[in-house]
Amino acid sequence: MSNLNHLEAIRIALSHKKLKRVGKILHRMHPAKVAGLLEALPPVERLSVWSMVETERAGRILTYLHDEIRVALALELDLEDLIASAQHLELDDRVDLIQTLPSDLGNKLLRASSASQRKQLESMLAYPEDSAGGLMDADAIQIRADVKVSTVLRYLRLLETLPAHTDMLMVVDRKGHYQGGLRLSTLVTADLDRAVADVLDADIAGIAVTTEGSDVARLFQDHDLLSAPVVDEHNRVIGRITVDDVVDLIREDSDRALMHMAGLDDEADMFAPVLVSSRRRAVWLGINLITAFSAAWVIGLFQATLEQLVALAVLMPIVASMGGIAGSQTLTLVIRGLALGQVQKGNIRILLNRELGVSILNGLLWAVVIALLAVAWFGNWGLGAVLGSAILINLLCAALAGWAIPLILDRMGIDPALAGSVILTTVTDIVGFFAFLGLASVLLL
Repeated sequence: MSNLNHLEAIRIALSHKKLKRVGKILHRMHPAKVAGLLEALPPVERLSVWSMVETERAGRILTYLHDEIRVALALELDLEDLIASAQHLELDDRVDLIQTLPSDLGNKLLRASSASQRKQLESMLAYPEDSAGGLMDADAIQIRADVKVSTVLRYLRLLETLPAHTDMLMVVDRKGHYQGGLRLSTLVTADLDRAVADVLDADIAGIAVTTEGSDVARLFQDHDLLSAPVVDEHNRVIGRITVDDVVDLIREDSDRALMHMAGLDDEADMFAPVLVSSRRRAVWLGINLITAFSAAWVIGLFQATLEQLVALAVLMPIVASMGGIAGSQTLTLVIRGLALGQVQKGNIRILLNRELGVSILNGLLWAVVIALLAVAWFGNWGLGAVLGSAILINLLCAALAGWAIPLILDRMGIDPALAGSVILTTVTDIVGFFAFLGLASVLLL
């Protein structure tokens, strides 16, 4: 049954007050799908469905929810049930839950953990959420480099289970310093009498605990990793990062960038109360209003020109629109390059020259096309020339702005995806209107 069918079936069951039927449907669903279903329901129905979730599955489902909904549903659980559900979570997921909850509730979850787990949790909570330390799990299997392969195999057989996504073991020396990784595929095919030091892969580098999450994701992508060791400042293994956490990180970053471009919170509830959502969006609309008034002010400077040549008012939006589209293409390209680490100090000038070249070619092409269309429409060659010139100027400025804005915002510590498009729109509108109306004032009147 698809997620959509699950949603329909549950809403029908709720309408007939058949909560046991809801519980049976939820029991057959993966926790991630249950989380998606909960986010797709309005608050009242969501709470009814949440009441039918089994306690031992509740914690896992909470880890898949966006922050705002996660907190709301966690607060609906009795403290004992919340603690019991959290005990079923891996430590890295428990850290995420503790960080999201109100501090007093998070502290209660922390204190309810065993002494050994509490020590590990406190260590993981000491690092920023979007760093390697915040992403890592403490269940890395460490082995000594000076033991034989046969000894490692006997040790693994003594363990009841291996941690999830275990594809290699972390090799350390007598003092716990990281030496390299021993892949399980190598372990099971190696000569039993060989030392681990002879078969380990020293090229599997440890990730510093302070490494930013985006850099961690890039390392996993570039090296096709399933897991990787995390090391402290003394090169001692303190945990590992697995690919499932990196996938979650990439998805969250993608959602955040998409929502921020519209001024929205990626962790917000889609069905949040109207007043709450209105307040959040009002700030963004206010910022856009300022940019709109800025463009209107430029137009007002040429009010006399517009009154004498009405055709200018008809053609003005074309100039702004062409500049906006061209600028957004460059802006998106640079933001993506920054996110992937492809835009760096050594190549930013090359990228600028390339974007200016593209803008010149496209500007010349479309300036001629639009100028001819304007002449055919209004029968005025001067108007066509002014329009074509303004479009060429605006496309060049749009490319420059689309290149510079994300670099400047990134250097200032501001997310380019959040503020870049608003600033770009302001620049292309003001430059486009000023160039078009300014040239018309000088050449046509």
